[in-house]
Amino acid sequence: MKTILRVFAYLRRYPLMACAQLFCAIAGTLMVVVFPAVTREVLDVIVPGAEWQRLPGILALALGAYFLQHLFNSLRIMLNNTFEQKVIYDLRSDIYERLQTLPLRWFDNRPSGDIMTTVSEDIPSVERVLIDGIEQGLTAVLQIAVVGVFMFQADVTLAMWALAPLPLLAAGALAYTRTSRDRHRAVRRASSAMNSLLHDNVAGMRQIKAYAMEREEKDRFNEASGALRKATLHVMRVWAVYRPGMHFLTSAGMVIVLWQGAHGLMEGRIEKGDLAAFLLLLKFFYDPVEQLHQLNQILQSGRAAGERVFGILDEEPESDTAGGRELGPVTGHVRYENVGFSYGGSIPTVHGITLEAKPGETVALVGPTGAGKSTLINLLTRFYEYDEGVVTIDGTPVHEVNKASLRRSIGYVTQESFLFNGTLRENLLIGKRDATDEELWQALASANADAFVRRLEHGLDSRVGERGIKLSVGEKQRVSIARALLRNPPILLLDEATASVDTETERQIQAALEKLMENRTSFVIAHRLSTVRHAHRIYVLDQGRIVEQGTHEELVEKDGLYAGLCRTSLMEARLP
Repeated sequence: MKTILRVFAYLRRYPLMACAQLFCAIAGTLMVVVFPAVTREVLDVIVPGAEWQRLPGILALALGAYFLQHLFNSLRIMLNNTFEQKVIYDLRSDIYERLQTLPLRWFDNRPSGDIMTTVSEDIPSVERVLIDGIEQGLTAVLQIAVVGVFMFQADVTLAMWALAPLPLLAAGALAYTRTSRDRHRAVRRASSAMNSLLHDNVAGMRQIKAYAMEREEKDRFNEASGALRKATLHVMRVWAVYRPGMHFLTSAGMVIVLWQGAHGLMEGRIEKGDLAAFLLLLKFFYDPVEQLHQLNQILQSGRAAGERVFGILDEEPESDTAGGRELGPVTGHVRYENVGFSYGGSIPTVHGITLEAKPGETVALVGPTGAGKSTLINLLTRFYEYDEGVVTIDGTPVHEVNKASLRRSIGYVTQESFLFNGTLRENLLIGKRDATDEELWQALASANADAFVRRLEHGLDSRVGERGIKLSVGEKQRVSIARALLRNPPILLLDEATASVDTETERQIQAALEKLMENRTSFVIAHRLSTVRHAHRIYVLDQGRIVEQGTHEELVEKDGLYAGLCRTSLMEARLP
């Protein structure tokens, strides 16, 4: 119930629309009782008294009541749809905003397909709660209340008999509700698992084809789809027993009232018109009860989906997302002092790290895979928060700085370049929102990317496809480098930035980068010797610790780990 109440809490943002919808629901419901009253008048007064002159007028009254009922219903539906879409828009906006504020550590433990399922499927399930909870629930309760009052006014004895099935209906609804949560949760989990698998397989389709894994992946998908089918069928089987059972109870109520009414007719306690009108009222009384049972099914499904939606909204956002002080003009003096960090395991990923990059210096981080090189860069950008020690920029601890301000001062190019599904221009403007075409072309030229962009049919307005699929790996990397250079940041982070290009392209890019890194603090992670040998200082990491530091010549002379890396293919070079 708490989840459902949280959904309806969004309705408070639009009180006028809620009141207008409530008015239309009440007015439309009041029109329901007109036809039973007209029926009683016709059967008990007009027909026996042969007052035919009144018949057109009273039938016009019934027709007018129906017209007003459907008019108010039409207005209510339009208001409800507008109301519901506004609330759903707010809910989607809130969940997307929260996703943007969550730390990367949260995404590391959550499959992308699961997040997409929450946004694409769970929110629409919550949306059904709003549509049917307002439209069906409100009108059903109002209709039960209004019709119930008229039933008691018509005949108290018959009204009491009409209420006889309600305790059984309530008990059945309670039993169904108490056992439904696990069933609907199982459906949501199975749906999420299937969509996560589908998302991974679509993203990895080239690998599936390359390794001829079509049959195995089809079997995996069928297994996940079968689990969803099984969970859904379990829900449907229980519903197939519950819904007809509840309908039988209301039908039994109709029979009981007819039985008692027949006795009343024989004893002269009730007129035929009164009984006919009461039976019509009873139909209007039991119909919304049926709607409430249908609504119960929707609410249980929406509750399971709502738990997943609000589970994300309740996640703790990353610290100081918008707080902290602004980082002033940056000279680029970066220090790590006894820094330690773990991704969550008992063994720290990096520990005891102390290093320095003075303004304008190029610092290289080298070492075997998993040594902690990329982790150090992630701590500088505050993608992750260090557990001990301190990282400073110009003497200011980065954990005290506004993250947006911090990241505006940093240009970041990773080994796995990522382009959004849009045009080249749109992807480049991420680096500088107000950049001119001239600035875009200058950045592309610096990254040795202008030549291939000019060859494209639409130039800067060429679409790159999802994740930049229409470009080669090297072309995507050069666009990513141009995007970072366009920002013109005081600090550059290059994490294997030239790993995905050929030797000739790397040489051209490296020449441009060396020119751009002048008077700019740069951190370079690379396995290729040509990328790091001219760095002012090289830090060699192994198992999360700095084991060597110095210039290229000093480290080669030491004949330690760095020299060993140079002698292997890891550094792709020979010792001088």
